[in-house]
Order: sequence, then structure tokens, then C-alpha cells
Amino acid sequence: MAVTHLAATRNGIADYVVDQLDGGTLIFYQADGSTEVATLTFGTPAFGAAAAGVATANAITSDTNATGGTTTIANLTTSGASEIVECAVGTSGADINLSNNVVGAGDTVSISSLTYTAPA
Repeated sequence: MAVTHLAATRNGIADYVVDQLDGGTLIFYQADGSTEVATLTFGTPAFGAAAAGVATANAITSDTNATGGTTTIANLTTSGASEIVECAVGTSGADINLSNNVVGAGDTVSISSLTYTAPA
């Protein structure tokens, strides 16, 4: 039998993770993982309470003057810049899907919705 987390535990895991992101950032990087493409900011609270192990982000402030580049990695960080979650970025089938992962210098980068799902 595989280990599974029941709903209350999944909610607790999701809430623990996303509660650390209050006032933090969502930073998009190029493939090298260190060249920043764009930085968006989470509000406080960053996410609503989890249900069925899924937490949905509240409004995220856009980056209206992106550095630019091709993003393939994103990090979700605390307000103190500690990395909490790392994600793959693409245009489909990735952890975070953008309409275009090639960002021009000075472009606006925005996220219309974002969820975090705790493991089952």
C-alpha cells in the first residue's frame, strides 16, 4: 500500500507552504537558474486557506518592467527572499504555464491564477 495523505493533512501541508509566501515573490529565471527574467509580488495573505489540498493565490502584483529573457524556472520565495518552492515554467505541461515564456525587456508579466497542491 502506498502512503497517502488524508484531506486534513493535505490542507495542513498546503497551508504551511503557502503561509510562508505572504509578502514574498514569484521570480522567473532563465535556464541557468540565476538570471532573473521577471519578479512578481505576493500580497498578504498570499493564498487563501487550502481545500482538498489545494491553495489558491490571491492577487499577485505584476512586474511592469521585466528584465527579459526566456524563462524556464520559477522560485516562490518568502518576504525575506528564502526559496520555498521551485517550479518548471513553460507554455504547456509545466508547473507554471505562461502564454509565452520569452519575455522582452520592459514587458509586463502577470499571473491570472496560481494554485499550490499538496501531495496526495
